[in-house]
Amino acid sequence: MNRALVVDDVAAERERMASILRAAGWAVSTAASGAEAIACARAESPNIIFLDIVMPEMDGYQACRLLAADPVTRAIPVIFVSSKSQRADQVWARALGCRDLIGKPYRGEQLLQALRHAA
Repeated sequence: MNRALVVDDVAAERERMASILRAAGWAVSTAASGAEAIACARAESPNIIFLDIVMPEMDGYQACRLLAADPVTRAIPVIFVSSKSQRADQVWARALGCRDLIGKPYRGEQLLQALRHAA
């Protein structure tokens, strides 16, 4: 079964994304911080990571950089899901190796489309 990791510091956002992905037949793990995301990605090797950018302590950009630098996690596609979705944010996300950036508020179809493109 395909596994997704959903990372957001807001519990309601984690649950909304997780429920959309579960309804599409994915197993979902969640993390509330960048550090927790890295640990979870290393332990579970998800097929894809949906990562918020704006989080305390370690933001999504920092987490993405660390995931990309780690031989265990570097091949896992990362999709940012964030309120930071201006053109500059999209350019920076791509520079870090992120596959896509979905702006909040988002539609469930945008998450499912990202799954199809990342696969």
